[in-house]
This record gives sequence, structure tokens and C-alpha cells, in this order.
Amino acid sequence: MSLKFTVQDVSGIYNIIPTPATQNASSYDAMDTINYEETAKLVNMLIENGVDAILTNGTFGEGATLTEEEHFNFAKKVIETVKGRVPVFIGATTLNTRDTIRRAKAFMSMKATGLFLGRPMWCECDDDTIVGYYQDIAEAIPEAPIIIYDNPEAFKGKLSTSVYAKLAQIPNIIASKYIGIGPQYLADIEACGDNIRILPMDADWHEAKKMVGAKAPACWTGSGNCGMAPLSALKKAIEGNDDVFAQEITKDIRFTYQTLFPQGSFKIFSLYNIPLEKGRMSAAGLVNAGPARPPYHHIPEEYLTGAKEAGRRWAEIQRKYS
Repeated sequence: MSLKFTVQDVSGIYNIIPTPATQNASSYDAMDTINYEETAKLVNMLIENGVDAILTNGTFGEGATLTEEEHFNFAKKVIETVKGRVPVFIGATTLNTRDTIRRAKAFMSMKATGLFLGRPMWCECDDDTIVGYYQDIAEAIPEAPIIIYDNPEAFKGKLSTSVYAKLAQIPNIIASKYIGIGPQYLADIEACGDNIRILPMDADWHEAKKMVGAKAPACWTGSGNCGMAPLSALKKAIEGNDDVFAQEITKDIRFTYQTLFPQGSFKIFSLYNIPLEKGRMSAAGLVNAGPARPPYHHIPEEYLTGAKEAGRRWAEIQRKYS
């Protein structure tokens, strides 16, 4: 079965959205905690301001803390709001292969473009387990394009270059959300060939483009939820080979992130990813992301203060590039 969305279609700004929450969402006895009005508002804002694709239910999208009913209802609301205007990749990761496939089939039946998939995170997966997991899902749902979620903290390790080489042989897998562009980045780009597009973070996109050219046609971001203007300006500068402007925008984007990572540490950030990101997005002023859902709603106040400052800084560059 051929895919309707392929690796050749991967281009531009791939924004991951939060799951906006009702004000009681941090309570263990709250049930339907989806803020549907904010969800629709956010999705429309992103599309109207130039996003190229929407991804859902990663870490700060709270794929791990929604009830199954909430997860399905949220996916339905996002897909219905998008109305086919941009591709939508729904996060379907669970703690096991069978539940992941069951949810993935449901999302594809809702007319999702494809899937945003990490790997089970109870036990650390060795290379054969990782490859087998993605092979099973691809076999079960051959019509579903897959974007991998490669987060070394969430999934107890980074995907190895040898794993990428094997995943590149699975036709469903078209892209990977990637962290960092160090020495392994180039090896992974080579291992993937033209079969998987590795998506750098927004702040690394310009540098990645200079390193690998056409093999970095897109970036991932969560900052579109704070405002699309800097990202749209960066995309235009990169596509127009305007290195000076792209460097200026990248510098501004990195400035906003300085206070987001507690003590400058991605490891510490990962402990509080959800409330940090939701606090940042709400502080930027374009979406009310709401509180984090239990058990990940606890956060030291000084870390949250830094996240809010990151949101305010993004609001400043949003005004600059609007």
C-alpha cells in the first residue's frame, strides 16, 4: 500500500502542540480535562500563520497522562479543526506495541495524516527491540506514515546510527524528531540516506542546513505555540539563502531558550518538561495551555519562573518579526 504522505513531502516547520487543559486538570479526580476552545484557537492560529505540519501528544503534549478517552477526543478535535489544511501526525505511543497499534488505527480512521511515535519507556529497549517495535507497527498499519520521536531522556537513550540504518528500510518511516546536531548527526543523516528526513530543532535548523543542505528541509519546534513569526522568518531566510538574517533569527531564538533550561541542563529540563513548556507557552500570551496533568505537575517555582521568562522573550521576538 502506497503512502499518501512520503519523505519527499517533508518540508518546513513541524510544530508540536500541547494539549490545552481545563483549570482543574492537575487534580487526580478530574476527568474530561481537554480545553477544546483553546485547542481549536491554537490550531487555527498555527495554520493561519504558516505552519507546515502539526504533531501532537509527545512529552509536553501529555500523551502519557491523558486518559484514553481524552486522547481520542483531543485527536478528533485537532483533526476536525485542521480540516485537511496541513498534515497532522498524532502521537500514539503507549507502554506496549499492541496498545500503540490499537490507538494508531483509531487515529488513522479519524483521517490523521500519520503517526508521531516514540517507543515504550518502561524498560530500556535494545536495538533489536526498537527495530522490531517499529516494524510491527508498520506491518500492522502500512498506510500510516511515521515520524519517530527520538528523545534520549524520555526513552532512556538515543537511537544509534545502526538502528537508523535499519529503520530507513521501513517504508512507513519518513522523518525523525531529533535533538542536537553533533558528530552523530552526520552519521545518522548518512545512515538514513533519502529514506528518512532527520528534523533538527528550530534553533539548529540553519546550522543543519549549512551542514547537509537538502537533507535538512524541515525543523521541529514547540515554539510556534508562542508565535509563528520568528519561525516563518527563519524559514524564509533559510530558503532564500540569506545567511546573515537566518543567523540573526537563530540568535534571537536561542536567547529565548536561555531561561527555559534549568541550570542550562537538558536532563533537569526533562524532569519538568511538561509544566516548563506549558508555563512558557501560556506566558507568551497566544494560548492558554493550562496546568500540567498528574503526576507531572510538580515543579520548583524558580524553574517555572525561568520558563515564563522564556515565554515573554519569545513574545518580544514575535513582535519583532511580525
